[in-house]
Amino acid sequence: MTKAEIVTEISEKTGVEKVAVQAAIEAFMKSVKSSLVGGKNVYLRGFGSFIVKKRAQKTGRNISKNTTIIIPEHFVPAFKPAKTFVNKVKDGIKKKG
Repeated sequence: MTKAEIVTEISEKTGVEKVAVQAAIEAFMKSVKSSLVGGKNVYLRGFGSFIVKKRAQKTGRNISKNTTIIIPEHFVPAFKPAKTFVNKVKDGIKKKG
């Protein structure tokens, strides 16, 4: 599902204009991004959490030059779904399959 499809679906279900829905979704995504960049996690009860994960320093290989490189520790964004959300997805796929 694309962002445009989400905007259309929300607009149809709520009766709010697509432009307003798109602005709200853009504002939500911008807020989540800025929170994660600032090192703050975002918790949405019943849905999941947008979190910042720390990746430890590790040794990697450049296979084209056959050399070893050090990959420094860094942070990556991640999403951890809520247990209720995971269970709904599992149950929904079981019923379809």
